[in-house]
Amino acid sequence: MEKEMKLKVRKELDARQQSNIIKLKGSLISKGYTEIIHILDQDDEFHINSFEIEMAAAGEVQEYITAFITRENLQDSISIFK
Repeated sequence: MEKEMKLKVRKELDARQQSNIIKLKGSLISKGYTEIIHILDQDDEFHINSFEIEMAAAGEVQEYITAFITRENLQDSISIFK
């Protein structure tokens, strides 16, 4: 069974933030958590990135994303959208 996860990503990013967010999304794909990430506009400030993951991996994926955000100091740039 699959579950949808969403990330809320700020549109205005500096080069470092943009590079790190691309790394995060690439690592989600390369680790096999998902195959494709869809990007939609939410408003003038944010994009919503959505992707399917296996329900059994939901906790692991959430922990991975949270740790990445903390490690790269991206708290103001990206968050898990609930």
